[in-house]
Amino acid sequence: MKDAQTHTQAQTGAAGPAPLPYSAAELKRRRRDLLKALGDDAVLLLPAAPEVIRNRDVHHPYRQSSDLTWLTAFPEPEAVAVLAPKRKGGAFVLFCRPHDPEREIWDGYRYGVEGAVEHFGADEAFPIGELDERMPEILSNRRRVVYPLGLDDNVDRRVIGWLRAVRGLARKGISAPTELVSSDQYLHERRLIKSRSELKLMRRAAAISASAHRRLMQTAEPGCAEQRLEASFLSACAEQGARFQAYPPIVGSGAQACVLHYVENVGVLADGDLVLVDAGCELDGYASDITRTFPANGRFTDVQRRLYDLVLAAQLAAIEKVRPGNHWNQPHKAALKVLTQGLVDLGLIKPEGADLKQLIKDERYKPFFMHKTGHWLGMDVHDVGQYKQDGRWRRFEPGMVLTVEPGLYIAPDAEAPAEYRGIGIRIEDDVLVTEGDPEVLSAGVPKDPEAIEALMASARSG
Repeated sequence: MKDAQTHTQAQTGAAGPAPLPYSAAELKRRRRDLLKALGDDAVLLLPAAPEVIRNRDVHHPYRQSSDLTWLTAFPEPEAVAVLAPKRKGGAFVLFCRPHDPEREIWDGYRYGVEGAVEHFGADEAFPIGELDERMPEILSNRRRVVYPLGLDDNVDRRVIGWLRAVRGLARKGISAPTELVSSDQYLHERRLIKSRSELKLMRRAAAISASAHRRLMQTAEPGCAEQRLEASFLSACAEQGARFQAYPPIVGSGAQACVLHYVENVGVLADGDLVLVDAGCELDGYASDITRTFPANGRFTDVQRRLYDLVLAAQLAAIEKVRPGNHWNQPHKAALKVLTQGLVDLGLIKPEGADLKQLIKDERYKPFFMHKTGHWLGMDVHDVGQYKQDGRWRRFEPGMVLTVEPGLYIAPDAEAPAEYRGIGIRIEDDVLVTEGDPEVLSAGVPKDPEAIEALMASARSG
């Protein structure tokens, strides 16, 4: 098997799709580990993500299923990967589109069944049109079918059809599977701990996004359109090799920063506004996720600085808790302590005799901070992996990556002193759990207020 990343135009005569830069050895290790976990009486099915049509016949750029990518690196639609332990002919079978010279003129190169074996390590490959014919045989005399259960109605119906076909062979002494099991439990916990190659990609994605955030800050000024800042970010990412975004960028100035998922980006920066930018590129299938908040005119006001310093202190306290052995909720609890005490000190919460512990228990912070402090990060921006195990918050292990993103959102109509209304602040970084101190992958973009002001001032002086 050739490494997927060695596939070149010279080998094919045409420029082919670019799979993720996993080595053949790493992909083989993943499949070998999964085959062992499945056991000899199971079959794993992973369908490709469907193509998305936005309107009529206009297609979005294709993005493969994260699970299928992680296991095979195969980048094309209309495909199904099968792992069938002890199968005669080989355990790894890939169904995919055959070569079609006419369609390739319109849509580009296809690997075909030959390429599935040569470049992606399939033991056998068949045209996708033979899937319904061949699957009953693969499922015969197996006990479990493992696949993304309940994710796609069409896939569910096809699996049921294959099971019916196998049951029809009972008089030949062939038994049909009796269990349907979600593939999540096999794949998602494995995806949660990142390999060296994955971390290399995530560091690069974070560095690209950090560079784009710096450019965006230097572009901002009163009268600048939010869309212009979005365009600056997209351009900076694309120029560095990250054409796609992990999610739609949020560029919210003024009171729009209090809308958590504001993606319209149609406002204009006003003098005295803060600007909240939540944006991160996707590089070779891996997400970054960074938020920074900065003054449109390059200088924080005293009021803005008081709130900003509070959010920053909460984030630093939370990052400090991202250590092996600590549980998932400890960063959130650390942020809540800092934020709630700060809200009391600023007069945004009136304690009315309650101590800090009681204020947190009563969620008195909730009108101003209504989300958790982070989420897993990886191939998906809200990545896979359980947050609890056996009813308890899970403990951090080296190789996990998460975001740490406390915020404060004082809505224009909030019950708060008038000077604070309409201010939204969030600070978010991508953090790797290591054997020792947490590694902030997104440290390349400043968050210290003086450093932000200096960066913005350097653009104006230049």
